[in-house]
Amino acid sequence: MEPMSEREQVELLTGPEARGLLAAALGTAGAEIDSWAVHSLHHRPGAGVSVGYTVTVRAPDGGAQYVCATTSRLTRTDSPGLVRLDRPDGRVTVHVWRHPHDPELPALPRACDGVAMSELTGEAVVPHMVAYRPTRRCVLRLEGGGMTRAYAKVVRPKVQDELVRRHQLLAGAGVPVPRILHSAPGGLVVIAPATGIPMANFLAAGLTDPVTTLDAAVAVLDALPAEVLGLRRHPSWAERVEHYAHAAATALPERAGQAEAIARVVAHVMETSDPGPVVPTHGDYYEANILLADPARVSSVLDVDAVGPGHRVDDLACLLGHVSVLPHLAPSVYPHVPAVLEEWWRRASSMADPRALAARAAAVTLSLVAGAKRPAVEGWQVDARGRLDEAERWLGRA
Repeated sequence: MEPMSEREQVELLTGPEARGLLAAALGTAGAEIDSWAVHSLHHRPGAGVSVGYTVTVRAPDGGAQYVCATTSRLTRTDSPGLVRLDRPDGRVTVHVWRHPHDPELPALPRACDGVAMSELTGEAVVPHMVAYRPTRRCVLRLEGGGMTRAYAKVVRPKVQDELVRRHQLLAGAGVPVPRILHSAPGGLVVIAPATGIPMANFLAAGLTDPVTTLDAAVAVLDALPAEVLGLRRHPSWAERVEHYAHAAATALPERAGQAEAIARVVAHVMETSDPGPVVPTHGDYYEANILLADPARVSSVLDVDAVGPGHRVDDLACLLGHVSVLPHLAPSVYPHVPAVLEEWWRRASSMADPRALAARAAAVTLSLVAGAKRPAVEGWQVDARGRLDEAERWLGRA
Protein backbone atom coordinates (compact mmCIF):
# COMPACT_ATOMS: atom_id res chain seq x y z
CA MET A 1 0.00 0.00 0.00
CA GLU A 2 1.22 3.51 -0.87
CA PRO A 3 2.59 5.63 2.00
CA MET A 4 0.23 8.33 3.21
CA SER A 5 0.61 11.57 1.26
CA GLU A 6 1.54 14.72 3.14
CA ARG A 7 -1.91 16.12 2.42
CA GLU A 8 -3.38 13.08 4.14
CA GLN A 9 -0.90 13.48 6.99
CA VAL A 10 -2.08 17.06 7.54
CA GLU A 11 -5.68 15.88 7.56
CA LEU A 12 -4.82 13.08 9.98
CA LEU A 13 -3.00 15.31 12.47
CA THR A 14 -5.44 18.23 12.34
CA GLY A 15 -8.75 16.40 11.85
CA PRO A 16 -11.01 14.37 14.13
CA GLU A 17 -8.70 11.34 14.07
CA ALA A 18 -6.06 13.33 15.93
CA ARG A 19 -7.99 12.92 19.18
CA GLY A 20 -7.61 9.17 18.91
CA LEU A 21 -3.86 9.50 18.34
CA LEU A 22 -3.51 11.76 21.36
CA ALA A 23 -5.64 9.47 23.50
CA ALA A 24 -3.60 6.44 22.48
CA ALA A 25 -0.33 8.19 23.24
CA LEU A 26 -1.32 9.93 26.46
CA GLY A 27 -3.19 6.88 27.64
CA THR A 28 0.15 5.17 28.10
CA ALA A 29 0.76 7.63 30.95
CA GLY A 30 -2.64 7.11 32.52
CA ALA A 31 -4.10 10.31 31.04
CA GLU A 32 -7.63 10.82 29.78
CA ILE A 33 -8.35 13.73 27.44
CA ASP A 34 -10.93 16.32 28.44
CA SER A 35 -10.33 18.67 25.51
CA TRP A 36 -7.81 19.32 22.75
CA ALA A 37 -7.14 21.86 20.00
CA VAL A 38 -4.59 22.33 17.24
CA HIS A 39 -2.22 25.13 18.24
CA SER A 40 0.31 25.09 15.40
CA LEU A 41 0.91 23.28 12.13
CA HIS A 42 4.35 22.82 10.57
CA HIS A 43 4.62 21.21 7.15
CA ARG A 44 8.14 20.61 5.86
CA PRO A 45 7.68 19.50 2.24
CA GLY A 46 9.26 16.13 1.70
CA ALA A 47 10.12 15.76 5.37
CA GLY A 48 6.78 15.31 7.11
CA VAL A 49 4.20 17.15 9.17
CA SER A 50 4.37 18.25 12.81
CA VAL A 51 1.51 19.61 14.92
CA GLY A 52 1.39 21.18 18.37
CA TYR A 53 -1.75 20.73 20.48
CA THR A 54 -3.09 22.28 23.64
CA VAL A 55 -4.56 19.40 25.59
CA THR A 56 -6.44 19.24 28.88
CA VAL A 57 -6.17 15.86 30.59
CA ARG A 58 -7.34 14.05 33.67
CA ALA A 59 -4.25 12.39 35.05
CA PRO A 60 -2.03 12.34 38.14
CA ASP A 61 -0.26 15.50 36.88
CA GLY A 62 -3.51 16.75 35.21
CA GLY A 63 -4.28 20.17 33.80
CA ALA A 64 -3.36 21.76 30.49
CA GLN A 65 -0.41 20.37 28.59
CA TYR A 66 1.31 21.00 25.28
CA VAL A 67 1.61 17.89 23.17
CA CYS A 68 3.32 17.41 19.80
CA ALA A 69 2.93 14.81 17.06
CA THR A 70 5.05 14.34 13.96
CA THR A 71 5.26 12.14 10.89
CA SER A 72 8.89 13.20 10.34
CA ARG A 73 11.64 10.63 10.58
CA LEU A 74 13.38 10.85 13.96
CA THR A 75 17.06 10.27 14.67
CA ARG A 76 16.49 9.77 18.41
CA THR A 77 13.78 7.46 19.73
CA ASP A 78 14.90 7.21 23.37
CA SER A 79 13.40 10.51 24.54
CA PRO A 80 11.38 10.26 27.79
CA GLY A 81 7.69 9.73 27.16
CA LEU A 82 8.02 9.40 23.37
CA VAL A 83 5.23 7.19 21.99
CA ARG A 84 5.30 5.56 18.57
CA LEU A 85 1.98 4.89 16.85
CA ASP A 86 1.90 2.81 13.67
CA ARG A 87 -1.21 2.91 11.52
CA PRO A 88 -2.65 -0.61 11.09
CA ASP A 89 -2.37 -0.27 7.32
CA GLY A 90 1.32 0.60 7.63
CA ARG A 91 0.97 3.82 5.64
CA VAL A 92 2.38 6.18 8.26
CA THR A 93 4.08 6.26 11.65
CA VAL A 94 3.32 9.04 14.12
CA HIS A 95 5.45 9.92 17.12
CA VAL A 96 3.86 11.82 20.00
CA TRP A 97 5.46 13.51 23.01
CA ARG A 98 4.68 15.97 25.77
CA HIS A 99 6.51 19.25 25.65
CA PRO A 100 9.35 19.87 26.47
CA HIS A 101 10.58 16.33 25.71
CA ASP A 102 11.21 16.88 22.01
CA PRO A 103 13.17 13.84 20.77
CA GLU A 104 15.34 15.91 18.39
CA LEU A 105 16.00 18.75 20.86
CA PRO A 106 17.47 17.06 23.95
CA ALA A 107 18.39 20.38 25.57
CA LEU A 108 14.82 21.70 25.51
CA PRO A 109 13.81 20.42 29.00
CA ARG A 110 16.80 22.22 30.47
CA ALA A 111 16.02 25.42 28.55
CA CYS A 112 12.46 25.38 29.90
CA ASP A 113 13.62 24.90 33.49
CA GLY A 114 13.95 28.23 35.29
CA VAL A 115 16.26 26.83 37.96
CA ALA A 116 18.60 25.28 35.39
CA MET A 117 18.71 28.43 33.30
CA SER A 118 19.29 30.60 36.34
CA GLU A 119 22.27 28.43 37.25
CA LEU A 120 23.62 28.62 33.70
CA THR A 121 23.25 32.39 33.33
CA GLY A 122 24.17 33.28 36.91
CA GLU A 123 21.02 35.33 37.53
CA ALA A 124 17.42 34.56 38.38
CA VAL A 125 15.49 34.13 35.11
CA VAL A 126 12.18 32.64 34.03
CA PRO A 127 11.94 31.09 30.53
CA HIS A 128 9.02 32.07 28.25
CA MET A 129 8.57 30.40 24.89
CA VAL A 130 8.81 32.72 21.88
CA ALA A 131 8.82 30.30 18.95
CA TYR A 132 8.85 26.54 18.56
CA ARG A 133 9.14 24.33 15.51
CA PRO A 134 8.91 20.73 16.75
CA THR A 135 12.02 18.64 16.02
CA ARG A 136 13.81 21.69 14.57
CA ARG A 137 14.35 24.53 17.04
CA CYS A 138 12.89 26.51 19.91
CA VAL A 139 13.53 30.05 21.15
CA LEU A 140 12.78 31.10 24.73
CA ARG A 141 12.99 34.55 26.29
CA LEU A 142 14.74 34.58 29.66
CA GLU A 143 13.15 37.23 31.86
CA GLY A 144 14.36 38.51 35.19
CA GLY A 145 13.73 41.64 37.20
CA GLY A 146 11.06 42.80 34.80
CA MET A 147 13.26 42.75 31.71
CA THR A 148 14.63 40.37 29.08
CA ARG A 149 18.02 39.12 30.19
CA ALA A 150 18.80 36.79 27.29
CA TYR A 151 17.35 34.36 24.78
CA ALA A 152 17.83 30.60 24.83
CA LYS A 153 17.95 29.00 21.41
CA VAL A 154 17.63 25.23 21.30
CA VAL A 155 18.74 23.51 18.11
CA ARG A 156 19.56 19.99 17.02
CA PRO A 157 22.94 19.09 18.54
CA LYS A 158 24.56 18.45 15.16
CA VAL A 159 24.09 22.08 14.06
CA GLN A 160 25.05 23.73 17.35
CA ASP A 161 28.73 24.23 16.51
CA GLU A 162 27.82 25.70 13.12
CA LEU A 163 25.46 28.19 14.76
CA VAL A 164 28.09 29.32 17.26
CA ARG A 165 30.70 29.64 14.52
CA ARG A 166 28.41 31.79 12.40
CA HIS A 167 27.71 34.19 15.26
CA GLN A 168 31.38 34.48 16.11
CA LEU A 169 32.44 34.92 12.49
CA LEU A 170 29.92 37.68 11.85
CA ALA A 171 30.57 39.46 15.14
CA GLY A 172 34.29 39.44 14.40
CA ALA A 173 33.61 41.15 11.07
CA GLY A 174 31.53 43.88 12.69
CA VAL A 175 28.17 42.57 11.50
CA PRO A 176 25.56 43.52 14.14
CA VAL A 177 24.57 40.10 15.49
CA PRO A 178 23.64 39.35 19.11
CA ARG A 179 26.49 38.11 21.28
CA ILE A 180 26.59 34.47 22.38
CA LEU A 181 26.69 34.24 26.17
CA HIS A 182 26.75 30.47 26.70
CA SER A 183 26.89 27.31 24.62
CA ALA A 184 25.86 24.23 26.58
CA PRO A 185 25.87 20.57 25.50
CA GLY A 186 22.91 19.12 23.64
CA GLY A 187 22.07 22.07 21.40
CA LEU A 188 21.52 24.91 23.90
CA VAL A 189 22.84 28.37 23.01
CA VAL A 190 22.16 31.46 25.13
CA ILE A 191 22.25 34.72 23.23
CA ALA A 192 22.26 38.32 24.44
CA PRO A 193 19.19 40.42 23.63
CA ALA A 194 19.36 42.21 20.29
CA THR A 195 19.00 45.96 20.10
CA GLY A 196 16.58 47.83 17.88
CA ILE A 197 13.00 47.80 16.64
CA PRO A 198 11.69 45.15 14.19
CA MET A 199 11.59 46.38 10.61
CA ALA A 200 7.94 45.30 10.51
CA ASN A 201 7.09 48.11 12.96
CA PHE A 202 8.51 50.69 10.58
CA LEU A 203 6.67 49.10 7.66
CA ALA A 204 3.43 49.31 9.61
CA ALA A 205 3.98 52.97 10.39
CA GLY A 206 5.06 53.79 6.85
CA LEU A 207 8.52 54.71 5.55
CA THR A 208 9.13 58.25 4.38
CA ASP A 209 12.22 57.15 2.44
CA PRO A 210 11.86 53.44 1.58
CA VAL A 211 14.99 53.31 -0.60
CA THR A 212 17.21 54.50 2.26
CA THR A 213 15.87 51.68 4.46
CA LEU A 214 16.46 49.08 1.78
CA ASP A 215 19.98 50.38 1.20
CA ALA A 216 20.67 50.08 4.93
CA ALA A 217 19.58 46.45 4.83
CA VAL A 218 21.74 45.77 1.79
CA ALA A 219 24.73 47.41 3.50
CA VAL A 220 24.62 44.64 6.10
CA LEU A 221 24.81 42.05 3.33
CA ASP A 222 27.80 43.91 1.90
CA ALA A 223 29.49 43.59 5.30
CA LEU A 224 29.27 39.79 5.45
CA PRO A 225 32.89 38.52 5.55
CA ALA A 226 34.46 36.45 2.78
CA GLU A 227 34.97 33.59 5.26
CA VAL A 228 31.23 32.93 4.94
CA LEU A 229 31.99 31.35 1.55
CA GLY A 230 33.64 28.47 3.38
CA LEU A 231 30.52 27.57 5.36
CA ARG A 232 27.99 24.90 4.41
CA ARG A 233 25.65 26.06 1.68
CA HIS A 234 21.88 25.97 2.23
CA PRO A 235 19.55 25.60 -0.76
CA SER A 236 17.62 28.72 -1.66
CA TRP A 237 13.84 28.93 -1.53
CA ALA A 238 13.72 28.91 -5.33
CA GLU A 239 15.73 25.70 -5.53
CA ARG A 240 13.01 23.98 -3.50
CA VAL A 241 10.10 25.59 -5.29
CA GLU A 242 8.49 22.27 -6.24
CA HIS A 243 8.38 21.25 -2.58
CA TYR A 244 6.73 24.54 -1.62
CA ALA A 245 4.22 24.17 -4.43
CA HIS A 246 3.31 20.78 -2.97
CA ALA A 247 2.91 22.32 0.49
CA ALA A 248 0.74 25.11 -0.92
CA ALA A 249 -1.39 22.57 -2.76
CA THR A 250 -1.76 20.60 0.46
CA ALA A 251 -3.03 23.69 2.28
CA LEU A 252 -5.25 24.83 -0.62
CA PRO A 253 -6.12 21.73 -2.67
CA GLU A 254 -8.59 23.72 -4.78
CA ARG A 255 -5.66 25.92 -5.90
CA ALA A 256 -3.19 23.07 -6.54
CA GLY A 257 -3.02 23.80 -10.26
CA GLN A 258 -2.10 27.43 -9.64
CA ALA A 259 0.66 26.50 -7.19
CA GLU A 260 2.13 23.91 -9.54
CA ALA A 261 2.03 26.34 -12.48
CA ILE A 262 3.91 28.96 -10.47
CA ALA A 263 6.60 26.40 -9.63
CA ARG A 264 7.02 25.45 -13.29
CA VAL A 265 7.45 29.05 -14.37
CA VAL A 266 9.88 29.78 -11.55
CA ALA A 267 11.99 26.79 -12.56
CA HIS A 268 12.01 27.93 -16.19
CA VAL A 269 12.99 31.52 -15.34
CA MET A 270 15.77 30.27 -13.07
CA GLU A 271 17.22 28.34 -16.02
CA THR A 272 17.08 31.36 -18.31
CA SER A 273 18.14 34.20 -16.00
CA ASP A 274 21.37 35.27 -14.33
CA PRO A 275 21.56 34.78 -10.54
CA GLY A 276 24.83 36.67 -10.34
CA PRO A 277 28.05 35.56 -8.63
CA VAL A 278 28.30 33.40 -5.54
CA VAL A 279 28.73 35.71 -2.55
CA PRO A 280 28.26 35.62 1.24
CA THR A 281 24.53 35.53 2.03
CA HIS A 282 22.29 35.58 5.09
CA GLY A 283 19.97 32.89 3.75
CA ASP A 284 16.81 34.00 5.60
CA TYR A 285 16.88 37.77 5.27
CA TYR A 286 13.46 39.24 5.92
CA GLU A 287 11.78 41.87 8.10
CA ALA A 288 11.44 39.74 11.26
CA ASN A 289 15.20 39.12 11.28
CA ILE A 290 16.16 42.77 10.78
CA LEU A 291 16.06 45.24 13.68
CA LEU A 292 16.50 48.95 13.02
CA ALA A 293 17.87 51.74 15.19
CA ASP A 294 16.07 54.14 12.86
CA PRO A 295 14.78 53.86 9.27
CA ALA A 296 18.31 54.40 7.93
CA ARG A 297 20.34 52.07 10.16
CA VAL A 298 20.25 48.35 10.97
CA SER A 299 21.11 47.70 14.61
CA SER A 300 20.81 43.89 14.76
CA VAL A 301 20.45 40.91 12.44
CA LEU A 302 18.86 37.74 13.80
CA ASP A 303 18.60 34.06 12.88
CA VAL A 304 21.94 33.51 11.18
CA ASP A 305 21.55 29.72 11.00
CA ALA A 306 21.57 29.74 7.18
CA VAL A 307 24.46 32.18 6.62
CA GLY A 308 26.68 30.81 3.88
CA PRO A 309 27.56 31.01 0.19
CA GLY A 310 24.75 31.86 -2.23
CA HIS A 311 23.42 34.56 -4.53
CA ARG A 312 22.60 38.11 -3.46
CA VAL A 313 19.42 37.91 -5.52
CA ASP A 314 18.04 35.29 -3.12
CA ASP A 315 18.52 37.52 -0.07
CA LEU A 316 16.79 40.37 -1.90
CA ALA A 317 13.99 38.05 -3.03
CA CYS A 318 13.56 36.74 0.51
CA LEU A 319 13.00 40.26 1.83
CA LEU A 320 10.64 41.26 -0.98
CA GLY A 321 8.65 38.03 -0.83
CA HIS A 322 8.15 38.08 2.93
CA VAL A 323 7.16 41.73 3.03
CA SER A 324 4.69 41.21 0.17
CA VAL A 325 2.57 38.83 2.27
CA LEU A 326 2.22 41.20 5.24
CA PRO A 327 -0.88 42.94 3.84
CA HIS A 328 -2.53 39.53 3.50
CA LEU A 329 -1.57 38.55 7.03
CA ALA A 330 -2.86 41.78 8.58
CA PRO A 331 -4.40 44.18 6.04
CA SER A 332 -5.25 46.90 8.53
CA VAL A 333 -1.74 46.87 10.03
CA TYR A 334 0.24 47.16 6.79
CA PRO A 335 -1.61 49.54 4.46
CA HIS A 336 1.65 51.24 3.40
CA VAL A 337 3.48 48.10 2.28
CA PRO A 338 2.36 48.00 -1.39
CA ALA A 339 3.75 51.48 -2.02
CA VAL A 340 7.00 50.63 -0.21
CA LEU A 341 7.37 47.46 -2.24
CA GLU A 342 7.12 49.34 -5.52
CA GLU A 343 10.08 51.51 -4.55
CA TRP A 344 11.98 48.54 -3.19
CA TRP A 345 11.37 46.61 -6.38
CA ARG A 346 12.75 49.44 -8.53
CA ARG A 347 15.82 49.70 -6.33
CA ALA A 348 16.43 45.96 -5.92
CA SER A 349 15.96 45.22 -9.62
CA SER A 350 18.90 47.53 -10.28
CA MET A 351 21.06 45.30 -8.06
CA ALA A 352 20.20 41.96 -9.71
CA ASP A 353 18.71 40.50 -12.87
CA PRO A 354 15.04 41.59 -12.63
CA ARG A 355 13.76 38.29 -14.06
CA ALA A 356 15.78 36.26 -11.57
CA LEU A 357 14.66 38.53 -8.74
CA ALA A 358 10.97 38.36 -9.63
CA ALA A 359 10.97 34.57 -10.02
CA ARG A 360 12.81 34.01 -6.78
CA ALA A 361 10.52 36.44 -4.92
CA ALA A 362 7.64 34.39 -6.29
CA ALA A 363 9.24 31.21 -4.92
CA VAL A 364 9.70 32.78 -1.48
CA THR A 365 6.10 33.95 -1.45
CA LEU A 366 4.92 30.51 -2.55
CA SER A 367 6.87 28.99 0.37
CA LEU A 368 4.77 31.08 2.76
CA VAL A 369 1.37 29.87 1.56
CA ALA A 370 1.27 26.72 3.70
CA GLY A 371 2.25 28.76 6.77
CA ALA A 372 -1.02 30.65 6.54
CA LYS A 373 -2.89 27.49 7.46
CA ARG A 374 -3.65 28.03 11.13
CA PRO A 375 -6.60 25.78 12.00
CA ALA A 376 -7.34 27.78 15.14
CA VAL A 377 -7.70 31.01 13.11
CA GLU A 378 -11.01 31.48 11.35
CA GLY A 379 -10.68 32.61 7.75
CA TRP A 380 -7.03 31.62 7.31
CA GLN A 381 -7.90 30.54 3.76
CA VAL A 382 -8.26 34.20 2.71
CA ASP A 383 -4.71 34.87 3.85
CA ALA A 384 -3.39 31.74 2.12
CA ARG A 385 -5.12 32.56 -1.18
CA GLY A 386 -3.80 36.10 -1.01
CA ARG A 387 -0.25 34.82 -0.61
CA LEU A 388 -0.65 32.47 -3.54
CA ASP A 389 -1.98 35.27 -5.73
CA GLU A 390 0.92 37.44 -4.58
CA ALA A 391 3.38 34.80 -5.80
CA GLU A 392 1.69 34.88 -9.18
CA ARG A 393 1.95 38.67 -9.25
CA TRP A 394 5.67 38.47 -8.68
CA LEU A 395 5.95 36.17 -11.68
CA GLY A 396 4.22 38.82 -13.76
CA ARG A 397 7.37 40.94 -13.35
CA ALA A 398 9.56 38.17 -14.76
